[in-house]
Amino acid sequence: MTPENKMLKFFSFTAYWAIVFLPFSMAVASAPLSFFQIWLLMAYLMQKLLRRERLINTPINLAFVSLLAISAISLVHSVSIRDSLKGGILRLLQYGLIFLAVSEGVKDKAHFKKILAGMILGACFVSFDGLWQISTGKDFVRGYAPVVNIGLTRATASFKDANLMGVYLSAIIPLALGPTLYYFRRKIKIYMLVVMLFLLAGLLVTYSRPSLLAVLVSLLLFGLIKKDKLILTFFALILVVSPFILPRSFKDWAREMNYNPLRIMCNDDRIAVYRNTLNMIRSHPIIGVGSNTFMKNYKSFKENPEYRNIITSDYMYAHNNFLHMAAEIGLAGLGIFVWLLYKLFRSLIDIYKTTKDDYLKILVLSSVVSLAAFLVNGLTESSLYYSRVAVLFWYVAGLGLSLKKVYL
Repeated sequence: MTPENKMLKFFSFTAYWAIVFLPFSMAVASAPLSFFQIWLLMAYLMQKLLRRERLINTPINLAFVSLLAISAISLVHSVSIRDSLKGGILRLLQYGLIFLAVSEGVKDKAHFKKILAGMILGACFVSFDGLWQISTGKDFVRGYAPVVNIGLTRATASFKDANLMGVYLSAIIPLALGPTLYYFRRKIKIYMLVVMLFLLAGLLVTYSRPSLLAVLVSLLLFGLIKKDKLILTFFALILVVSPFILPRSFKDWAREMNYNPLRIMCNDDRIAVYRNTLNMIRSHPIIGVGSNTFMKNYKSFKENPEYRNIITSDYMYAHNNFLHMAAEIGLAGLGIFVWLLYKLFRSLIDIYKTTKDDYLKILVLSSVVSLAAFLVNGLTESSLYYSRVAVLFWYVAGLGLSLKKVYL
């Protein structure tokens, strides 16, 4: 074996396991996540270099390159070129390369099973950590204490925020739920149902309303697409029962919000942020204020007084992926991202419709639902802008598209 072939074999092995360990590393902390991202990108690019290959072509490549281009154009209005380059354009490029590495790097059915097992184990780890945190007062990874909001003690596990823990779990749960409901049989199905209950318990102690909504939407999507009357009935039952089992403190708080669904889902402070964000969008509607400069610009666009006399911090995220994106890279950038989503979902749905492999069908469907859950969560969180969980969106997108190569 030549030295070049030895190197190629090494980097192929490295990429194989980096893809397996990367989603689990998200569950632990930012440092191991960064390590596995670098490990994967290095292995992927070195393989390309040694094989003298071009980057693979996927259905979203053109849209993604356009997203990079509009991000670069937004530098015209940036208040910090350094921040726009390092935390904006280069980070987006990193996510795109991870998407490509996963799209091309999944080898076979055995590899995918390892990946899925790693993701489920990571979610179990986070759920256990969150439940431990509620019981003992500290999570066992970083020693974080739970947070208290409106009288509710909320788990964060190793994440800095309960909603981030919710974003992570609500994106992983559909990937496990699909095969559990529609593929696994007998003992494995029973074991997985127990695992699903455990993951839901972890999600519940976050009291993250958008994350719970994301899981409910996931359940609804599975029921509608699979025409599953049992799941749809269960979904309806949850809607009927949930008002009666909510904590008293939440019911009292909802009454204070006059049962306004927008105020209940978003809180008054988020609504204030949204209004301020719209001011930012109006200032530079086409190409935005500059990639990765939302927080630096936010103070300048605050209303006085703010919504319902709420006083928001001078440095905020938009708490909405789409508003955040429109503010930073303009309506042109948001339009390109919507185009990217269209191409991505259309490609995944085409795989789902054309394949006759039952396992592939449910894995692709689970990927679609997982991405949808992430986007639902993104209606009240800037989840695409938190590096700890943003990579999960691009990872699952690559994983879904990789299935066509693996199974067809």
